[in-house]
Formats: sequence, structure tokens, C-alpha cells
Amino acid sequence: MNKKYDIVVAGELLIDFITKDYVEKLEDAKDYERFKGGSGANLSCNMALLGGKSALVATVGRDDMGIYLKNIVDQMPIDTQFIGHSDLPTTLILVTRTLDASDFQPYRGADTDIQAKQLPDELLNNTRLFHTTCFSLSLNPAQEHILAAAKKAVSFGATLSIDVNYREKIWRNRAAAQEVIREYISQGALVKCSEVDWEAIYETPLTDPKAAAQFFIEMGASAVSITLGTEGCFALDKAGNEAFLPSRKIKVVDTTGAGDAFWSGFLTAWLDGKSMLNCSKAGRKMAETKIVIAGQLSELIDKQLIFSDETL
Repeated sequence: MNKKYDIVVAGELLIDFITKDYVEKLEDAKDYERFKGGSGANLSCNMALLGGKSALVATVGRDDMGIYLKNIVDQMPIDTQFIGHSDLPTTLILVTRTLDASDFQPYRGADTDIQAKQLPDELLNNTRLFHTTCFSLSLNPAQEHILAAAKKAVSFGATLSIDVNYREKIWRNRAAAQEVIREYISQGALVKCSEVDWEAIYETPLTDPKAAAQFFIEMGASAVSITLGTEGCFALDKAGNEAFLPSRKIKVVDTTGAGDAFWSGFLTAWLDGKSMLNCSKAGRKMAETKIVIAGQLSELIDKQLIFSDETL
């Protein structure tokens, strides 16, 4: 498919203030380090670091934090011309450094202010994948404009992708979130959902990853990856091809952004026509690359190391 972009990401670009020390709750935090954050921005940059052609659609404030973020992403190998500026303050999130699922507190602002003009037809007609997140879909005007853009992207031949990273702190109306997720996935989306995400959105323990993946397939998903933390991951596509991949023992420094790293590897392999097993292996390798450092990946990654025979 002759498209300008491998992926267009409609998602959040924000400030992560991550605790310097390992703490379970933010109330115990004392000092923080500042990082470029946002699942959408992380994925866009990770795909580009793997050699993909990536464009980021996001909004930051006309403030010092917005300038800081724009300066960083302008140095990354992604197309940043669709990043907008808002009179709302740049979104900030306080995050605990942890070896497990992080505690966090969002202070929402400009990330919600994605406008239709940032998602022109020319952009949507020139991508193989169109990706978004529950975070980005949680509030208008971003929600309505991303949903409309997704439908257009599909009509132009793109495949949708979504990270079902639902949290009640982000999206208070769980029933509305479930309906928006269903609407998006029904268009043949590629779906990533962690066991923590599943329990947050559907309020039930994830005891059978294959059943969870099949649930999304029945919604209309073309392929699903259920990530299981230290247990590994399970992948299933609509043709019935499946794969379970255990995790490997790695010394963890920071799990923040590990899911975005995993999905960047999985999607890059998917674009290359790899099997569910090999997509999962590429995702695992990228996640392993991320969790051994603090903050986000920033250096170009040798794709041959991620997709080597040993890895796959």
C-alpha cells in the first residue's frame, strides 16, 4: 500500500511527572522528574524510532510546558505539523515510579482540545494505520473529531488501532466509554488491552485471555493482543490464529510506557505481515527495551535487533 505514513496517531502529548523514588501511592511521593509523556505521543515516537513513518495529532497549551513538549517532539523523526495549540493549559500527570501498575493523577487541559482541522482528509488518506487511545477519546471535542476521522480513515483504506487503556479517573462514565470503544473497534480495529485495562473497563477479573480476545473479535476487531503483565501476552486474529507468549525475566527500572513500547513493536511487525506469534515477540522485545530505562525511549532503535531471528 503506497501511503505517506505507516501510522497516524491521534492522541495525547503531555507532561509526565514521575516520582524519583519507588512509591505505591502519590501521597507518599516527595520528588518528581519531568518527562515527555502521553500514550499517543509515546507510540508515535516509538514507531518512528523503529523506522516507521509516523505523524502525531495532539494539542498542547500556549504555555511553557507546551513549548517544552513541542521542542522535544520536533527533534524526533515524526511529522509534528498536526500538533495544535490551545488556550487551555498543557495537560500534566503525576505518576508513581513502580515495578507494577502505576498510581497516577491527571490534570487535564489542552489534550482534550483536538480539532477537526488537525485531521484533514489528505492526512487520513495517506496512512496505513490510524491509532488512538481511551485517554484521547474520553472528552470532547477530541472524542467527536477522532471518531469522525477514524471513519474517514477506514473509508480511505486504513486499518484502525486502539489501546483500551481505560481508567475511571480519566473517563467517569464507564457505560459511555464501553459504547465508544465498541463503536471504534467494530470497524475492524487492531486492539491492545491489558488485564488491568480489562478489569477497569468491564469490572470483572480477566481469567481467560482467549475469551477476552474473542470478546473483541466478536465486536469486529481484526486482531487482539491481551497483555498479562509478568505472565506474558495472548494474541488472536479474526481468522482464528492465536499465540501465547510468556514474559522473560528482566531487571525492571520503570514500567511507565511499557505498553506503548509493546504495541509499537507489535504494530510494526503487523505492518510487515508477521504472524500473531512474531508480532507478540516483537512487542515483547520492545517492552523489554523500555522497562530497563527511566522515562521514554529516545534513540533510534536497530530494527534488526527487535526483529532478529533470535527474537522471532
